[in-house]
Amino acid sequence: MKQSLRQHLIQTCTEEELNRWFDPLHFVYTEENKRITVGFPHAFFAKWFENEIQDKFEAQLNMFLGNGYLVSYQNNGSSDRTMGVQPSEVIKRIDFPFGQEFTFETFLINKKNYFPIASAKEVAKQSGSLFNPFIICGPGGSGKTHLLKSVGNEISKKNDYSTIFMGSMDELNSLYTIRFKGDPFKARNHLLEYDFLFIDDFHKIREYPHFQQELINIFNHFYDNKKQMMFACRDKVTTYDFLDSSLQSRLGWGLIVTLKEPDLEIRVGYIQHQVRMKQLSLSKEQILTLAQRFSDFRYLQGILLKLFAYKELVKKDLTQKDFDHILANTEEKATDDLTAKKIMLVVSEHFNIHIKDLVGTKRHQHIAQARQVAMYLCRQMLSFSYPSLGRSFGGKDHSTVLYSVKKIEQLQEDDFELKQLLKTLKNKCRMS
Repeated sequence: MKQSLRQHLIQTCTEEELNRWFDPLHFVYTEENKRITVGFPHAFFAKWFENEIQDKFEAQLNMFLGNGYLVSYQNNGSSDRTMGVQPSEVIKRIDFPFGQEFTFETFLINKKNYFPIASAKEVAKQSGSLFNPFIICGPGGSGKTHLLKSVGNEISKKNDYSTIFMGSMDELNSLYTIRFKGDPFKARNHLLEYDFLFIDDFHKIREYPHFQQELINIFNHFYDNKKQMMFACRDKVTTYDFLDSSLQSRLGWGLIVTLKEPDLEIRVGYIQHQVRMKQLSLSKEQILTLAQRFSDFRYLQGILLKLFAYKELVKKDLTQKDFDHILANTEEKATDDLTAKKIMLVVSEHFNIHIKDLVGTKRHQHIAQARQVAMYLCRQMLSFSYPSLGRSFGGKDHSTVLYSVKKIEQLQEDDFELKQLLKTLKNKCRMS
């Protein structure tokens, strides 16, 4: 079994690496119990293996054996017993219920993101809910979901994964409205049966203002019972003026960390890792070209998938001409960077007025209409609260904003031209 596993590992590891960490291991494999026991030569090796190799090893072991297996780590070196070190054993599952690609080992980091990753690893160790809640903030493509699921995968090695709720804010709302047909008591009782609560895209709670009080009830239960909570959102929760003050203060009880956007160094490292995994032959210049052109990991994943598919399905040897052709037909288009200012720019350009008039106090009919349209689009496309919209438009009172939004809503019901204009402006905003 050890030799077969070694042949599997040689696809992603060098001979030198395997000589260093794999060959010294001792294996006992029992198929009927679906259990593999890994023995270390001594305690120092075991500690080094845990810190440096274990994540990668378990992911590869899962690929080799499949789901449903347990791995047992034993430190039983004779030299340790001579020194008075007691033999120890750690048993873990090697399933990855939230995706095999989501591990700490595959999350590429540098000094900018060291603290968020180190904190997430502490949460995954489950040492008494030290950071509860644990909140990860960061722009789109910074790796929030990856880190959230990595923690979930790590926790599931020692806990039944069915005790972990892992879902987005939209999925949490659907649980209440669709699965339990709007019965908050049944939905809440179902949710409280979990031991871990992981919510992605938490910023979308502004689309469900009615859900905030319910989330306070859920939060209280998990916090009081020392059950770990983890949230991921785009911005620091302290800046969310649409949050209920009680909910916002509770979120501040835990640890809030911020992931930085992946810089060039991280993107190059990510591409190099994927190239090795997918066995793509890309030159240093091609790797650098991809890293410089595609700043969002989602697009990097997409273009690498295209290159891999081309190699597998069309031509094994990818030429520079092929590479250039694929890139020429791939565009990176950001979808998460729409702001109130961009909407104002689109509207002011259409109405041929200066943007300062939109946020100013002039009440000319032409300017007032443009201002109302801009407020309506910000409300529709960004889900801003009325007070927040008022601040964005030069400190207007929320009642003024409410009136403007409601007016456009009513007018476009019977005004076909206005409805078409709003649709056109929305498309321009998305494309800007």
